Amino acid sequence: MGKKEKDIKTNAVRMVEAHGIPYELRTYDGSHGFVDGVTAARETGIEEERCFKTLVLVGRSRQHYVCVIPVARELDLKKAARHFGEKNMEMIHAKDITKITGYIKGGCSPVGMKKLFPTAIDATAVSFAEIGVSGGKIGLQMELPPHELAALVNAEFADLTKKERPEEVR
Repeated sequence: MGKKEKDIKTNAVRMVEAHGIPYELRTYDGSHGFVDGVTAARETGIEEERCFKTLVLVGRSRQHYVCVIPVARELDLKKAARHFGEKNMEMIHAKDITKITGYIKGGCSPVGMKKLFPTAIDATAVSFAEIGVSGGKIGLQMELPPHELAALVNAEFADLTKKERPEEVR
């Protein structure tokens, strides 16, 4: 078997520990590379509603932004742009994620990026005592209190996702 979960140290884990934030690590088989957030949630046992993905965007101003949203939801780019005061925004190209954040696609955590970008966490996060986010590498999820995460990355809570259509509700 591999390393014990508490022995795994990524930039994200080190930062959370350095700030004394309570957390729990959950692992899944990441040996095959990128998996979508819904699969990561299922494989770690974190409910989809509590498991969040980290998206990196760029505004018309060329400034980068981070949005943390539930894995099964879709980002509303207009809401994100309004929140950050941009005319419009788009997702960064996957090929640029490492250069911009220091993380790879599928392992991008809102914690421990190369630079602290303006960050927003979907408002649904405040409904939970803990949410799951990437622990900084494929195969690693980190559960922590949403308000502690927000304080650590200087994030605000905002309505960021598209509304579900009735046929999408499970």
